[in-house]
Amino acid sequence: MKKVLIINGHQKYEGIAEGNLTKIFIDEASKFFENHNFEVKHSMVESNYDIKEEVDKFAWADYILFQYPVYWMGVPWLTKKYIDEIFSAGNKTVTYLNDGRSRDDASKKYGSGGLMKSKYMLSLTYNCPESEFSNKQGFFDGLSLDEANIATHKTFQFCGAKPLKTYAIHDIFKSDLDLNLELTKFNKVLEENFLN
Repeated sequence: MKKVLIINGHQKYEGIAEGNLTKIFIDEASKFFENHNFEVKHSMVESNYDIKEEVDKFAWADYILFQYPVYWMGVPWLTKKYIDEIFSAGNKTVTYLNDGRSRDDASKKYGSGGLMKSKYMLSLTYNCPESEFSNKQGFFDGLSLDEANIATHKTFQFCGAKPLKTYAIHDIFKSDLDLNLELTKFNKVLEENFLN
């Protein structure tokens, strides 16, 4: 049975970001994985998590679905704290052995000391429109969605995990947001990433 860890990276801001959209996508993903006979575990960064237990979940998982809102062009600060604590605690056992370099072997490159064998998917919620990405005149100066989230991707790469296709919902505060359409798109990405 395939094993997936779903991480809820939401951080609540009263009246602005309550976590409802993140919960909708996590519930949808949970249903998808259960319907396809995955074993599922959950983590929530905004909780009193146990660091050792979280490291054990990373060791257990074949796949990681990382669901979070993008705040100020990156992960919420509690999510960054979670990453720092869990990935650091997994040093030499689960996440990474070292930075990859070796005094004895100059061919070993920085960032090649990861221990994780899992694959991961980022699922992001954004206020900015999709048109801002891969657009030289856009806010992100031509960067793609994945390039704009390079810090998170490089963190997983440093630890040896392989990326799956990223999903993002955009313009979340627009009154004409079609959530059903977005959930259909989300399910298609889940199928592509986890069933093929």
